[in-house]
Amino acid sequence: MAKSSTKSSETNVTRIKAGDSSSTKKPIKAAKAKPATAHTVTNSMPKPKRAKALRAIGRYFKGAWVELGQVRWPDRRATWGMTGALLAFTAFFVVIILLLDAGFKYLFKLLIGV
Repeated sequence: MAKSSTKSSETNVTRIKAGDSSSTKKPIKAAKAKPATAHTVTNSMPKPKRAKALRAIGRYFKGAWVELGQVRWPDRRATWGMTGALLAFTAFFVVIILLLDAGFKYLFKLLIGV
């Protein structure tokens, strides 16, 4: 098979992984798609839909488990720090809402004249 002499038929693809720490990008050449041939062999018996669905569900959970393994979980100190921040913000906004509620109650009593 002869190589094409023009550069326009070549496509450069840059792949970057999340774990790459270097800023240099490494271009690679994309593979050309092969045309489909008419001589493909097909399976004479189709697979049942239930088996395909179960296989798809299994692949989903396997992929989810792999993703959970890639998560960078916080340590105990960071978890307690985030929990404390959550409780502090919750308490702060509870106080603000209670003050607004009391203020509006007071204004409505003045307007209605009760």
